[in-house]
Amino acid sequence: MKNLFKIYINTFRGLSKEVWWLSLITLINRAGTMVIPFLSLYLTKSLDFSLSDVGWIMTFFGLGSVVGTWIGGKLTDKIGYYKIMFVSLVLTGILFVLLQYVTTFKGFCAGIFLVMLAADSFRPAMFVALSAYSKPENKTRSVTLIRLAINLGFSAGPAVGGLIITGIGYQGLFWVDGVTCFLASVLLLKVLHPKKAKIQDEIKVEAPVSAYKDKPFWVFFIAMFIFGFVFLQYFSTMPLYYKNARFLSELEIGLLMGFNGFFIFLLEMPLIKWLEDSKNSKIKLVLIGLFLVAMSFIILNLTSWIGVLIVGMLLMTVGEMIAFPFSNAFAVERAKKGNQGEYMALYAIAFSLSHIFSHNAGMQMVNKFGFEFTWNVIAVFALTGVAILFYLIRILKKEKIKL
Repeated sequence: MKNLFKIYINTFRGLSKEVWWLSLITLINRAGTMVIPFLSLYLTKSLDFSLSDVGWIMTFFGLGSVVGTWIGGKLTDKIGYYKIMFVSLVLTGILFVLLQYVTTFKGFCAGIFLVMLAADSFRPAMFVALSAYSKPENKTRSVTLIRLAINLGFSAGPAVGGLIITGIGYQGLFWVDGVTCFLASVLLLKVLHPKKAKIQDEIKVEAPVSAYKDKPFWVFFIAMFIFGFVFLQYFSTMPLYYKNARFLSELEIGLLMGFNGFFIFLLEMPLIKWLEDSKNSKIKLVLIGLFLVAMSFIILNLTSWIGVLIVGMLLMTVGEMIAFPFSNAFAVERAKKGNQGEYMALYAIAFSLSHIFSHNAGMQMVNKFGFEFTWNVIAVFALTGVAILFYLIRILKKEKIKL
């Protein structure tokens, strides 16, 4: 047991202190966005909006994310990642506090759009900062550490948010969200100021290539949109399947979903370290991850055995643990040839776009055709993504890029 713990700890060695600080800032920031999981409840219960209204508001949520990510990438290339991260945190804090005073439908559409525009401009800047603060050989593990911070933040946020709602109501969420963003910005000033932070891998490109002219990266973009579309079903249609088709209680659903976060926290870093040592290409590993996620849907239609839900969640979790870090690392590596902010923005936009379409499309299919049909369609879509990644591997071999 002692040796296992030692091996686990060793997987975190070699990461720069700046990456650890960036992870802590990300943890504080993501734990602070506790309004988001309760947004639909707040809109229907406190503001009396209809489900149709909520649907449109979530559309503006996704659009704000796309626009914010794009602007964040452009500005990162022009004025640098540090300024963008700081301004994003401060503006997000202010806008979260102000959002509680918006009570009209049109006003909330505009408000949530602005909040997400400010909040998600942070993402491409953070990825570029992560690349700068990481040694080349540690980039995938650095990405994994950030993912651990995000997962911990999303796990802790809703739990704390539930306590705040019980104690002081929904308004408290907006204040806490705002304050945590300000705290993250202060920490950023203190520990990651350019004069204090040590740059590990600064990249200066003489004639940068635009991400929008990089055809292989567009193939990668399409595959990542498909991955995001399929993966997000676990956060919208899958809970309904557990409840309505498999008759699980809310407690059982919570435990099953919690298994995902716990498994990631416990095993993702050792798994990534082991896969890095295997010397497989990053795209090949992303392909394997997406294939496992596809299988997690296929097996649900094969048997009525209740244990298949655990097997499906396990397949999805392992697939997620492989696909996210290595796809991110591929984008960071590809960005070395051009405008880093633009590349990382395009990578993040793939997932923002999947947010816009995935939830609604999944719900509509379940409503019209049922769960079994929906899982088959989702699985075929995922396998299409696998085929696209096979095609990308062939393109990259022709380019003679060593991944």
